[in-house]
Amino acid sequence: MKNGASLASTVPGRSRISQKVAVGVVYVAVMVMTLMDVTIVNVALPSIGRDFSVKPTSVGTVTIAYLVSLAVFIPASGWLGDRFGGKRVLLCATAVFTAASALCGAATSLPQIAAFRILQGAGGGMLVPVGMAMLYRVFPPEERVRAIAFLTIPMATAPAVGPIVGGLLVTELSWPWVFYVNIPIGLAALLFGVAFVEHSVQSKPGRFDLPGFLLAGVGLGLVMYGMSEGPNVGWSSVDVLAAVASGIVLLAAMVVVELRTHAPIVALKLFENRLFRYGNLVLLVVSIAGLGVTFISVLYFQDGRGLSPLQSGLSSFPSAVGGLVGAQTCSRVLYPRLGPRRLTAAGIGDMAVSIALMAMLGAHTSLWWARVFLFVMGFGMGTASVAGQAATFATISAADTSRATTLFHALRQLGGAIGVALFTTCVVLVGASHRVGGHVTVNFTAYRITFLAAAATGLCGAIVALRIDDAAAAKTIVDRRRSQPPAATSATPAAVEL
Repeated sequence: MKNGASLASTVPGRSRISQKVAVGVVYVAVMVMTLMDVTIVNVALPSIGRDFSVKPTSVGTVTIAYLVSLAVFIPASGWLGDRFGGKRVLLCATAVFTAASALCGAATSLPQIAAFRILQGAGGGMLVPVGMAMLYRVFPPEERVRAIAFLTIPMATAPAVGPIVGGLLVTELSWPWVFYVNIPIGLAALLFGVAFVEHSVQSKPGRFDLPGFLLAGVGLGLVMYGMSEGPNVGWSSVDVLAAVASGIVLLAAMVVVELRTHAPIVALKLFENRLFRYGNLVLLVVSIAGLGVTFISVLYFQDGRGLSPLQSGLSSFPSAVGGLVGAQTCSRVLYPRLGPRRLTAAGIGDMAVSIALMAMLGAHTSLWWARVFLFVMGFGMGTASVAGQAATFATISAADTSRATTLFHALRQLGGAIGVALFTTCVVLVGASHRVGGHVTVNFTAYRITFLAAAATGLCGAIVALRIDDAAAAKTIVDRRRSQPPAATSATPAAVEL
């Protein structure tokens, strides 16, 4: 942040403000909205179902409609950002997301909410990738570790705070407020962005790749739908099997088409970059294991231990605190000394060990042990995410940044869905309950086996992390105690590309 003043706007009549600060503020705001949205809305689903007199299985369309829409529109985000400028797309997407949130709160039927959630997903699918691309153009590689650590705050806290805020809003007010809470955040981000974020357009983004967009969007959307529904209705369901199979076929066709396209909307050739390839693979595993376990721990607290949604949210919150501590420790102390390879592997290893220890949790285990394990898991996630993300984009050029962030977020979104589906299915297959002495009781063996499976998944990610090349990511490794980053003039061109 020290060089921020040199990047201040010099437009007449406009207050001088660093583009690092301007883009960072807007990005944090949209991250809070989008990451908190799913968890906060899930808490309200039973209330929505009761108000509209629909079955509990039907109300899940509120979440599924959003996730599928999100997956469909993510592939287009990179091209749109390059073609129309990051500022325009980011602020338009923010306006769409905010307006759709208001419409969801005012809806008078479940189909209306589902339709407005599709609109909300269209905005959300563009918000984070475009915002991240803008951010990486403002911050040069040697400053990104600190920036990522700061931005990990909303990434770690928003999903954990969601159930707590959702529980309070539903209990004290009513379910529409889980949507209305986005309005002040969205409006503030919109007004701030209009006033302070600068505009520019990437040169020659190419023609819009319609075949690639349709294959990637529909394919990813079908897979996300199947992953979301599979654990609920069963993997033998014809609809689920058809959705997943069709999605995989479309994604396979997308790979063939995009590798032959001159200007693909999904830039798969970026995976020829070794650092980008292994970084994405590692963070995919982090999403699968970390987000999957976060969801399973909620099931353990609520279904296994009988906690309320609010109590469950408070018990899960230590993972967010651990993520914050891990991210800050990584950026300030560990990353300059250890580099991304060892630090990412150690962070995922820490995750795996803490998740494995959660297999010891039973019916009467002190909840403080669960909170300690979740804190340690969060610490590992925060460390691995900061180190891995800094390395992933270390050698990506400014011209490729938009499409690189599109790929990154598509994989993270898919990873989270796979994690939740995989480990929920594990609990279901083992049996979340069993009969003991003629009484149906919770089967904690299902949770133990699931936590061990997640730990094994994490260990695979730690092994892959050892393939990260520290030398290739050398620009991101800056020991601020001994040296200063390059002069501001070297970062100025990146800032102009906003």
